[in-house]
Amino acid sequence: MARVLLAEDDQSMREFLSRALERSGHDVTAVPDGLSALNAVNERGYDLLIADIVMPGIDGIEVSRQASKVNADLKVLFITGFAAVAMSAREEMGDTKVLSKPFHLRDLVDHVDETLSQDVA
Repeated sequence: MARVLLAEDDQSMREFLSRALERSGHDVTAVPDGLSALNAVNERGYDLLIADIVMPGIDGIEVSRQASKVNADLKVLFITGFAAVAMSAREEMGDTKVLSKPFHLRDLVDHVDETLSQDVA
């Protein structure tokens, strides 16, 4: 079981993904924005951050950047409904996986499992 922080601004999507990850055996904290995600990272250790790239205020890429300063072992998976944004931000994201919406829940769970199984560089 991994401790997963899910930062997704769309409430229905956040609840849907959170339930799916919990059913897969993960301990999930779901937050509605980047600032809440950063606060959560400062309060508790997480194994994985799943962040929507496009969120009001602090975007997912900046959340990832700042959260990694607090927890160098934090693994990251980005999700987005804006493929063009993902492509333009590719350089900033490095080799971090990006899952484009819409996606099947099985794909999410598979990507989470794959990301968690990777050794930290």
